[in-house]
Amino acid sequence: MRADRLVSLVLLLRQHGRLSATTLARELEVSTRTVLRDIEALSAAGVPVYAERGRHGGFALLPGFQTELTGLNHDEALALLVAGSRRGAQVFGLGAALASAMRKVVDALPESSRATAAGAARRLLIDPETDLLARREAAEEVPDSTVTEVRRAVFAGHKLRIHYAAVGRAPTWRTVDPIGLVTVRGQGYLLATRSGADRTYRLSRVLAAEELPEPAQRPDRVDLDRAWQERSTRFRTGGDQVSVRVRVDPERREELVGTALAVHAEETEAGGWLRLEVSFQDSRHAEWALWHLATSAEALAPEWLRTSLHRRAAAIACCYEQPS
Repeated sequence: MRADRLVSLVLLLRQHGRLSATTLARELEVSTRTVLRDIEALSAAGVPVYAERGRHGGFALLPGFQTELTGLNHDEALALLVAGSRRGAQVFGLGAALASAMRKVVDALPESSRATAAGAARRLLIDPETDLLARREAAEEVPDSTVTEVRRAVFAGHKLRIHYAAVGRAPTWRTVDPIGLVTVRGQGYLLATRSGADRTYRLSRVLAAEELPEPAQRPDRVDLDRAWQERSTRFRTGGDQVSVRVRVDPERREELVGTALAVHAEETEAGGWLRLEVSFQDSRHAEWALWHLATSAEALAPEWLRTSLHRRAAAIACCYEQPS
C-alpha cells in the first residue's frame, strides 16, 4: 500500500540520511518515477524532505525531524532484528513486509540505542546459506502470487485449490483444507487435510493456487509444532521406503538431498565427491531421483537399483545408436 511505502521512505531517510532516488527505488522495490511522486506527496503533507543536487546529491529530511514510533526497549528491538534475519518471511512471500517492519523497529528506538541495536544484530547470524562444509542450502522459488493465495486461505480459514506437482507425477488440481504453514531450512510446507486425511505439500511444488470462498474444515486451534513432528515421523517411517548408498558430485548434492526423505550418513571421498546413505519413499522414487542426476551421481547399492538404472540407460543408448 502507498501509505506503508511513504512511511518506509521517511524511515529510510531518517536512518541513512541523504539517499538518491535510485537507492530509494531499490530499497522500496519501485521505480524512480514512483519515488519522485512519493517525495512530492510527502512535501505536500508537510514532511520536511528536500533535494540536494549534484554528484553526491539526493533526498534528505531537515535535521531534527522526528516520527512518533515508540514502545520498544533495546532487547525487544534486538530480538526482532535477529528474528528478521531468518528466511521464513522470504519463503512465505513476506520479504518486502519484513524489510519495512525492520525499518520501523530500528526507528522506534531512542537515538542513543539505535546504532547499538543495529550493530548488535549484525554480530548474530541465524541460518546461514552454507554450513561449515561449504554445502549450500537449496533456495526455493515460489511465485509471490501463488504463496499469497496460499497464505490468505490459511489465515482466512478458507478452502484452497492448488495445482500440485508431486514427485514423479503429472501435476493435478486438488482442493484441500489448509491448517498452517511451516518453514524448515528455507523450504516451505503447507499442512492441510484432504477428505479428512492429513496431507503435507511442499510450496515449491505448488504451481498455482486459488483461495475458495467456502470455509475450511479444520479445528479452531492447532499445535503446528506437534502436527509437524507427527507428520515427519509418519513420513520417515511409512510406506515401502528404501535405503540407498550413492556417490554424488558436490555441486548436485542439494538436488539429491532435496528429493530424498532423509540423509543417514555422509562422507567425502578422496577425489572430492560425496558418499551418502539416503532413504526414498519407494523404489520408483529412488530410481527417478538417481536418473535425473545422470552422470553426476552413481547408485552404489542396492544392486536392484543399479540394474534398473543400467537397463534404462541401455534402452536410451539403443534408441540413439543409429542415425535418425
